[in-house]
Amino acid sequence: MNPFSSGTRLRDMIKAIRACKTAAEERAVVRKECAAIRSSISENDQDYRHRNIAKLMFIHMLGYPTHFGQMECLKLIASAGFPEKRIGYLGLMLLLDERQEVLMLVTNSLKQDLGHTNQYIVGLALCALGNICSAEMARDLAPEVERLLLTRDPNIKKKAALCSIRIIRKVPDLAENFSSPATSLLKEKHHGVLIAGVQLCIDLCKVSEDARNHLRKNCTEGLVRILKDVCNSPYAPEYDIAGITDPFLHIRVLRLLRMLGQGDADTSEYINDILAQVASKTESNKNAGNAILYECVETIMGIEATSGLRVLAINILGRFLSNRDNNIRYVALNMLMKAIAVDSQAVQRHRTTILECVKDADASIRKRALELIFLLVNDTNAKPLTKELIDYLEVSDQDFKGDLAAKICSIIEKFSQEKKWYIDQMVKVLSLAGNYVKDDVWHALIVAISNAPDFHGYSVRSLYKAFQLSSEQVSLVRVTVWCIGEYGEMLVNNVGVLQVEEPMTVTESDAVDVMESCLMHHSTDITTQSMCLIALLKLSSRFPPTSGRVKEIITVHIGSVVLELQQRAIEFNSIIQRHQNIKSSLVERMPVLDESTFISKRAGSSQANISTEKSNQQLPSGASLKLSNGVAKPAASPLVDLLDLSLDDTPVPTSTSNDFLHDLLDVGLTNSSSSGVASASGTDILLDLLSIGTPVQSNTTHENDSSNKGFNDILPIAKPNTATVQEVDLLDGLASSNGSLPGAQSPVYPSITAFQSSTLKITFSFTKQPDKPQVTQIHATFMNLSSEAYTDFIFQAAVPKFIQLHLDPANSNHLPASGNGTITQNFTITNSQHGQKPLAVRIRIGYKVNNQERLEQGQINNFPPGL
Repeated sequence: MNPFSSGTRLRDMIKAIRACKTAAEERAVVRKECAAIRSSISENDQDYRHRNIAKLMFIHMLGYPTHFGQMECLKLIASAGFPEKRIGYLGLMLLLDERQEVLMLVTNSLKQDLGHTNQYIVGLALCALGNICSAEMARDLAPEVERLLLTRDPNIKKKAALCSIRIIRKVPDLAENFSSPATSLLKEKHHGVLIAGVQLCIDLCKVSEDARNHLRKNCTEGLVRILKDVCNSPYAPEYDIAGITDPFLHIRVLRLLRMLGQGDADTSEYINDILAQVASKTESNKNAGNAILYECVETIMGIEATSGLRVLAINILGRFLSNRDNNIRYVALNMLMKAIAVDSQAVQRHRTTILECVKDADASIRKRALELIFLLVNDTNAKPLTKELIDYLEVSDQDFKGDLAAKICSIIEKFSQEKKWYIDQMVKVLSLAGNYVKDDVWHALIVAISNAPDFHGYSVRSLYKAFQLSSEQVSLVRVTVWCIGEYGEMLVNNVGVLQVEEPMTVTESDAVDVMESCLMHHSTDITTQSMCLIALLKLSSRFPPTSGRVKEIITVHIGSVVLELQQRAIEFNSIIQRHQNIKSSLVERMPVLDESTFISKRAGSSQANISTEKSNQQLPSGASLKLSNGVAKPAASPLVDLLDLSLDDTPVPTSTSNDFLHDLLDVGLTNSSSSGVASASGTDILLDLLSIGTPVQSNTTHENDSSNKGFNDILPIAKPNTATVQEVDLLDGLASSNGSLPGAQSPVYPSITAFQSSTLKITFSFTKQPDKPQVTQIHATFMNLSSEAYTDFIFQAAVPKFIQLHLDPANSNHLPASGNGTITQNFTITNSQHGQKPLAVRIRIGYKVNNQERLEQGQINNFPPGL
């Protein structure tokens, strides 16, 4: 026989596939076998149809396509014999799913098999329906399944119940049809039927409140009786697992009782006794018993249980925390986090055990226990818990220090009632984990110290001591440097010494030594070095004998390759050498920082960041930003936008180089216009203003401007009330003149309509001074042609690099409707190549209509000759 004919046995095909050494060989074998199966299907070979489907199922499990055999499954299902139907239904469940249209053809066969006299064929149909039932099939076959729930055969009942679960999940509206049959299933003695019936009731409660009320009224008593029988039943070998009778039924019944008792005081009261019995009698030395106890605790916490029962449940979780199994401890911690909201006092009794879990070797348990401890902290236990956590911080793993330090700092800030205790604990945390805390932590400590004048001396001395032992902790070093710079004289002169302090002697030279060691340390970053330089300047004023040494230390950094340090060193050296008369006033002590403002800003910073990110994500490409009238202030856009390499409406990622580009262009650094009203502009203002070469457009929507045929240079951006214009010449090459009149002068120039659309008209009038032919003053008049008034009106302009542009503020930012008023604005253009190249101006106008932003833009080339 041909080894790849349709008559090949399944085992032979499997052997041939497993004998393949490469994926290519396997594909070849599968391809030949599939070809033989297709040939057999086309010949309508009934003898080997069941064998072909068995092979297709194996091929399907290997990941190869088998859709061509779907109809063969339907033919086998329609057969009369049980073996053929078994293969057909198995293939149906494996090769098809509920999304296949072919599945609709099997509905009639399923209906016939559900009414078959052979219980095994009925079981096959129920299994198939329970696995691939679609919503349409559920509606058609629900009556048949409902009828089978009332049969006598326990196997059929069990499968019908499981099939019913699938039906009500697909069509929740059918839940009311299964409420009564589900109730009858709970009276069965067979545990398999009971488990299936309880699960059906659970799903009914999830999809229908009416079904929940029906089950609550008719099933609560029966469920309690089932649970009591199972708990008190003698040894039953067919259901026994680790000495416990049917823990699966235990768990399902408890879960259903939780759903029935949730929000219902009467039902909760009725089941309290049986829950207490289960919690007391179940042994916890086996996993089966632990599973039952955990489900019992969840049920107690989920219903209106008595306080004594809740304490019993929390005590069970406390025993779980002492278990050796990490999984049991983890789920106990999870449940205790939920239990805090119900009975925090009962959870507090297990605080010591939970604190031990923070020191566990398992990272997941450590983190979960730390979160739980944070929830347990209150005004009465904050100090002892903080002490325990700080003691553990010293020996904790490096990977855990960050999370632990963050939680400790949160506890200290939230529950500190004394400034001294707050300062002491924060100094300890920074000494042990200063490299792991965020910047806002040491910022908060500086603010707190600044607002505690009675503890300035104590703080600087405590920090000085801590620095001697933990000079590697960055955050501690920064706070120490800041405090010595501000309160160095208190450190040297022992000002404000408390009774609890030990006497210490610190000289002026010692204070400078701290700064020098920080500056010279190999791991010190730029921020810390900058703070050290500032502190040294302050110490040179507070300790005049050290001025010479301070100057030497600062002079070392004049040649620093870091621009920030170099600039500070040069400026501070100049102050020390040439400005002794003003140095003391320059380095006066910082004013007290507003603690309440800092706390409110810090609390809202995270939410503000989230809101900003969301707004940036939702901002459309043509949306606009608030700008002062007459100020061309682009939104953040990368260097590629300056080069005009992207379209106006293409969103681009932000870049850290944007700030430098804005500074170079001097954009956004001017004062608001005289009107003082914010205006709107596009997010890609700079890009659009630089896109010169497009003719005037009259539409009011955002336009793609990818044509740059006339100008290839980066243009100066104009700003009002300034006499100079910043230029960035990033590209070379400019289009040549196209017919301007070199040297032409005329005392009078005609006005032109520079821009006109269906909603807006712009008129330019010109004046020149005879002795400055390259300078042109332009008076722009804006008229509203629509029936709606414009608000937040803004006019912007850009020119090629050989032209300088100076924009004056507009006389208003409100443009009345229907030409009943105008806005005027003056600007000056200086053509450095007058007579050689003509004027060209790119304009953009932004305004609001009924609080909706509009943009219009265009290019003006029709200037009168001679300009």
